[in-house]
Amino acid sequence: MLWKKGRRSDNVVDVRDDSSSGGGGGMRFGGGKGLSLTAIVLIVGIGWATGQDPLQILGQLLGQSSQTSAPAPPQARKAPPANDEQAEFVRAILGDTEDTWGQIFQQAGRQYQAPKLILFRGRVNSACGAATSASGPFYCPADRQVYLDMDFFREMAQRFSAAGDFAQAYVIAHEVGHHVQTLLGVSAKIQAARQQGRQMEGDGGLLVRQELQADCLAGVWAYHAQQRLNWLEPGDVEEALNAANAIGDDRLQQQGQGRVVPDSFTHGTSAQRVRWFKTGFSQGQVGQCDTFAAKSL
Repeated sequence: MLWKKGRRSDNVVDVRDDSSSGGGGGMRFGGGKGLSLTAIVLIVGIGWATGQDPLQILGQLLGQSSQTSAPAPPQARKAPPANDEQAEFVRAILGDTEDTWGQIFQQAGRQYQAPKLILFRGRVNSACGAATSASGPFYCPADRQVYLDMDFFREMAQRFSAAGDFAQAYVIAHEVGHHVQTLLGVSAKIQAARQQGRQMEGDGGLLVRQELQADCLAGVWAYHAQQRLNWLEPGDVEEALNAANAIGDDRLQQQGQGRVVPDSFTHGTSAQRVRWFKTGFSQGQVGQCDTFAAKSL
C-alpha cells in the first residue's frame, strides 16, 4: 500500500506518554474469551443503557470535571512526533478518510465533521468510560472520537494472522465508519430501537447490522481512496478481506471458547464481514450499505 501518498491529518492526538490518560477498569468485547476488534460500547455504553442522549451525558460529565483537577481533554494534547512512521501511517489513513467522506458528504449537500483519533498506550479515558488496550480500537459516539492503541496491530498479526498495512487501514476505516453512522443519525435510531425493545444481539440483530454497515463503509472508503490516489498494491485487498474474515464472531467464539453461539453475535460472521466490505468496495456507493434493510446478511 502506497500510503505515503496520502495527506496527513491534523486530527491525530498522541497521549501515549501521558499518564493522565489512564483510567481504571475497561470495556470488554465479544467473542467469548477471544477479543474483537471493535467496541460494543458504541451502542451499549452509558447513554444507551440509561436511555439518555450520549451527548447530554458528555456535557454533564464535562461540567462535573471542570470542578475537579481532571486532566485536560485529549483534544488539547500534542500531535505525534514526525519521525514516528507508524503514527504517520495513521495520520495518512485518517487524512484520506477525511478527504473521502468530506467529498461524499459535500455531494450530498452536507458538511463532514472529522473525528479526532486518540493514540494511547495501555489504557485511556473516553466519554464512554475507561478502556484498556485489550478493548481493541473503538469509536465513542459520546465524544465522537476514535481510540487506538497501535500495539493492537501487532496482536492482529500474531493472534489473528491478519498482517499488512491495508489490514490496519481497514481497522481504522471501520471505526471511522462508526463516526459516519453517528453523523447520519444511525446511532440515534439504534438508541430508539433499543428503547422499544428491539433485538440487539444475535445473528440479524441491530448490533450485528451496525457493525456490518461499518465494514461496508470501510469498503466505500477503500474504493474512493483507490480511485483518487491509486495507492493499492497487489495483495492489499486480500489483506483487508483476511482481516475481516479473522474477526468474525463465529471464528472468534470457536477459537476462544470452542463453540459458536449465534444468539450472542455482535459483529457478524466472518463470511458476513467479508461480504459487506466487498459490497462497499465494489462500487463505492453508500446506498449499497443498508444492512438494516437487508433480508439476508
